[in-house]
Amino acid sequence: MPDLTNLEKARRYLKAIEQADANYVLSLFSPDAVIEQLPNRIYPKGLRASVSQLPEAFEKGRKIFASQTYEITNQAVTGDLVALEVLWTGKLAIPFGTLTVGSEMRTHSAFFIEFRDGRIVAQRNYDCFDPW
Repeated sequence: MPDLTNLEKARRYLKAIEQADANYVLSLFSPDAVIEQLPNRIYPKGLRASVSQLPEAFEKGRKIFASQTYEITNQAVTGDLVALEVLWTGKLAIPFGTLTVGSEMRTHSAFFIEFRDGRIVAQRNYDCFDPW
Protein backbone atom coordinates (compact mmCIF):
# COMPACT_ATOMS: atom_id res chain seq x y z
CA MET A 1 0.00 0.00 0.00
CA PRO A 2 1.54 3.32 -1.02
CA ASP A 3 1.98 6.05 1.56
CA LEU A 4 -1.57 7.28 2.02
CA THR A 5 -2.88 9.67 4.63
CA ASN A 6 -5.27 8.25 7.20
CA LEU A 7 -8.09 10.16 5.50
CA GLU A 8 -7.23 8.58 2.14
CA LYS A 9 -7.16 5.15 3.79
CA ALA A 10 -10.56 5.76 5.41
CA ARG A 11 -12.04 6.84 2.07
CA ARG A 12 -10.55 3.78 0.31
CA TYR A 13 -11.85 1.58 3.12
CA LEU A 14 -15.45 2.61 2.41
CA LYS A 15 -14.88 2.23 -1.34
CA ALA A 16 -13.50 -1.30 -0.76
CA ILE A 17 -16.67 -2.23 1.14
CA GLU A 18 -18.74 -0.99 -1.81
CA GLN A 19 -16.63 -3.12 -4.14
CA ALA A 20 -16.80 -6.18 -1.83
CA ASP A 21 -12.99 -6.27 -1.51
CA ALA A 22 -12.73 -8.09 1.83
CA ASN A 23 -8.98 -8.64 1.53
CA TYR A 24 -8.28 -4.92 1.22
CA VAL A 25 -10.64 -4.12 4.09
CA LEU A 26 -8.93 -6.65 6.35
CA SER A 27 -5.47 -5.37 5.38
CA LEU A 28 -6.33 -1.97 6.85
CA PHE A 29 -7.03 -3.29 10.36
CA SER A 30 -4.59 -3.97 13.16
CA PRO A 31 -5.09 -7.51 14.57
CA ASP A 32 -6.20 -6.03 17.92
CA ALA A 33 -8.73 -3.60 16.41
CA VAL A 34 -12.19 -3.19 17.91
CA ILE A 35 -15.30 -2.19 15.95
CA GLU A 36 -18.29 -0.70 17.77
CA GLN A 37 -21.81 -0.03 16.58
CA LEU A 38 -23.57 2.27 19.00
CA PRO A 39 -27.22 1.33 19.70
CA ASN A 40 -29.44 1.66 16.63
CA ARG A 41 -32.45 0.02 14.99
CA ILE A 42 -30.46 -3.06 13.89
CA TYR A 43 -28.41 -3.37 17.09
CA PRO A 44 -30.62 -1.97 19.89
CA LYS A 45 -28.00 -2.87 22.50
CA GLY A 46 -25.10 -1.90 20.28
CA LEU A 47 -22.39 -4.25 19.07
CA ARG A 48 -18.72 -4.70 19.83
CA ALA A 49 -16.64 -6.91 17.54
CA SER A 50 -13.01 -7.85 17.06
CA VAL A 51 -11.23 -7.85 13.73
CA SER A 52 -11.39 -11.67 13.75
CA GLN A 53 -15.17 -11.35 13.31
CA LEU A 54 -14.89 -9.13 10.22
CA PRO A 55 -14.75 -11.88 7.57
CA GLU A 56 -18.01 -13.42 8.81
CA ALA A 57 -19.72 -10.02 9.06
CA PHE A 58 -18.46 -9.07 5.61
CA GLU A 59 -19.87 -12.27 4.11
CA LYS A 60 -23.20 -11.79 5.88
CA GLY A 61 -23.42 -8.26 4.47
CA ARG A 62 -22.74 -9.54 0.96
CA LYS A 63 -25.68 -11.96 1.29
CA ILE A 64 -28.08 -9.32 2.62
CA PHE A 65 -27.17 -6.45 0.28
CA ALA A 66 -26.98 -6.54 -3.50
CA SER A 67 -25.04 -3.28 -3.32
CA GLN A 68 -23.91 -0.65 -0.84
CA THR A 69 -22.80 2.94 -1.31
CA TYR A 70 -21.10 5.32 1.09
CA GLU A 71 -21.43 9.02 0.30
CA ILE A 72 -19.09 11.04 2.48
CA THR A 73 -20.79 14.35 3.23
CA ASN A 74 -18.29 15.73 5.74
CA GLN A 75 -14.87 14.83 7.08
CA ALA A 76 -12.43 15.92 9.74
CA VAL A 77 -9.02 14.72 10.82
CA THR A 78 -7.27 15.33 14.10
CA GLY A 79 -4.05 13.46 14.72
CA ASP A 80 -4.72 9.76 14.16
CA LEU A 81 -8.52 10.12 14.27
CA VAL A 82 -10.63 10.40 11.11
CA ALA A 83 -14.27 11.44 11.48
CA LEU A 84 -16.60 10.91 8.55
CA GLU A 85 -20.22 11.91 8.15
CA VAL A 86 -21.70 9.41 5.71
CA LEU A 87 -24.94 8.70 3.91
CA TRP A 88 -25.05 4.91 3.50
CA THR A 89 -27.48 3.21 1.12
CA GLY A 90 -27.88 -0.54 0.88
CA LYS A 91 -29.99 -2.26 -1.78
CA LEU A 92 -31.44 -5.48 -0.38
CA ALA A 93 -30.69 -8.84 -1.98
CA ILE A 94 -33.13 -10.57 0.37
CA PRO A 95 -36.28 -9.47 2.23
CA PHE A 96 -35.56 -7.71 5.53
CA GLY A 97 -38.33 -6.99 8.02
CA THR A 98 -41.08 -5.26 6.03
CA LEU A 99 -38.74 -4.49 3.11
CA THR A 100 -38.73 -6.52 -0.10
CA VAL A 101 -35.85 -7.56 -2.36
CA GLY A 102 -34.56 -4.48 -4.20
CA SER A 103 -35.70 -2.05 -1.49
CA GLU A 104 -33.15 0.41 -0.16
CA MET A 105 -32.15 1.03 3.42
CA ARG A 106 -30.42 4.28 4.35
CA THR A 107 -28.54 5.59 7.34
CA HIS A 108 -27.07 8.89 8.22
CA SER A 109 -23.89 7.85 10.00
CA ALA A 110 -20.87 9.18 11.80
CA PHE A 111 -17.74 7.03 11.62
CA PHE A 112 -14.84 7.63 14.00
CA ILE A 113 -11.83 5.69 12.76
CA GLU A 114 -8.68 5.66 14.86
CA PHE A 115 -5.33 4.76 13.30
CA ARG A 116 -2.05 3.63 14.86
CA ASP A 117 1.04 3.03 12.76
CA GLY A 118 -1.06 3.41 9.61
CA ARG A 119 -3.66 0.76 10.49
CA ILE A 120 -7.16 0.97 11.95
CA VAL A 121 -7.21 0.13 15.66
CA ALA A 122 -10.73 1.29 16.50
CA GLN A 123 -13.92 2.21 14.71
CA ARG A 124 -17.13 3.59 16.24
CA ASN A 125 -20.29 4.02 14.20
CA TYR A 126 -23.31 6.12 15.10
CA ASP A 127 -26.03 5.05 12.65
CA CYS A 128 -29.44 6.77 12.31
CA PHE A 129 -31.63 4.64 10.04
CA ASP A 130 -34.32 6.15 7.86
CA PRO A 131 -37.73 4.65 8.70
CA TRP A 132 -38.80 1.46 6.99
